[in-house]
Amino acid sequence: MGASSSVDGGVGAPGRVNRRPPPPARDAHRVHGMANDEVAPDWPALSDEEAASVISRVRDGEGLGDGADSCVVWSSPRPMSAAALVRTARGEVFVKRHHRRVRGPARLRVEHDFARHLRDRGQPVARVVRFADGDTVFRRGEFVYEVHEKVTGVDLYREAPSWYPFASVAHAHAAGEALARFHGAARDFRAPATPPGVLMTSTDVVASRDPVLALEDLVTHRRALARALASRAFADEVAQLLSAPLRAAAPLVARLETQWGHGDWHPSNLTWSAPDDPARVVGVVDLGLANRTNVVHDLAVALERSTIDWLDLEGRGEVRADLAATDAFLDGYEAQRPLHPGERRALCAVVVVSHLEFALSEVEYFADVVRSTANTHLAYDGYLMGHVRWFAGSRGDEFIAHLRRRWD
Repeated sequence: MGASSSVDGGVGAPGRVNRRPPPPARDAHRVHGMANDEVAPDWPALSDEEAASVISRVRDGEGLGDGADSCVVWSSPRPMSAAALVRTARGEVFVKRHHRRVRGPARLRVEHDFARHLRDRGQPVARVVRFADGDTVFRRGEFVYEVHEKVTGVDLYREAPSWYPFASVAHAHAAGEALARFHGAARDFRAPATPPGVLMTSTDVVASRDPVLALEDLVTHRRALARALASRAFADEVAQLLSAPLRAAAPLVARLETQWGHGDWHPSNLTWSAPDDPARVVGVVDLGLANRTNVVHDLAVALERSTIDWLDLEGRGEVRADLAATDAFLDGYEAQRPLHPGERRALCAVVVVSHLEFALSEVEYFADVVRSTANTHLAYDGYLMGHVRWFAGSRGDEFIAHLRRRWD
């Protein structure tokens, strides 16, 4: 397994990224670990003092006050986050802290431009707050901060581990409908793709004419990733596990129109109209993995992360797909935006490798940024290769066959 619902950096990771002392960690703060457990965070939680200092730099017109009375009321349990709800003079806002090796100012500004584009088209995305200099990013040494208004709705999956499956078929249907609307609003956002990097999703490999060669080039040009893979039989596993599904998907993806997607669509990145069924999606958060890909890749990521119970990979070791939730999600999506035949064929192939490029970026993150050998192993063996092996087995075959039968 891998990934988080919020991709944020922070202060305090071990290794060379620190150039100033981290703020005091909150002793009680725990985050969701890679092995479906609770662990101490790599990025310590935002302190009251740190949050107040950030709020004090917000421009006067935002009405958040001078920060003097600001305090953290909730810290995110996402394992790659330093994020918190902060009470201010105006109410609660969401503050995120990133190390520049994870998210730099330029990339954050693209996310903020995308959020503004989506809001202008009626999407329930949080508004980004501006600082006194007019920027949406505040820099302090090696770290950068952003502040978002709190989205409306009930955060039903707030404490659930990342990639926790839908709690109900109704939630899956509502999430599918909302993603189709999101794609419609995102279609005319013209920013180019952000190049592959740490904790980034992309389709540079899966959309290329020769995906295996593109994968080799990706690893070669990302030196930290190459070092992380040097002790592994990566080339052999590519040949045995990845080359066939990549070559099956690539020509189908190459025919698709590119556009920006969310990149991390699952229930903990959504807020809901009510705590019980039926509930609509009324808020969308975390554009940290948004990029120019295509709607099929975004759909595949959503299905892969939300309808397959990967958390059991570290539990019973027997992973099952929720086929009813899969159908409900796609029913909701196609009620708003029917897939054309080429997109349907591509989805059946892409879902097998939709995690590939983010998984590699996660391996690099754990190996080179936070220097966690154990999590590097989990990201590689359990997430990158473990998911491919599952799709190559009987349960994966059943899932893909179910998708194909849906449109036969």
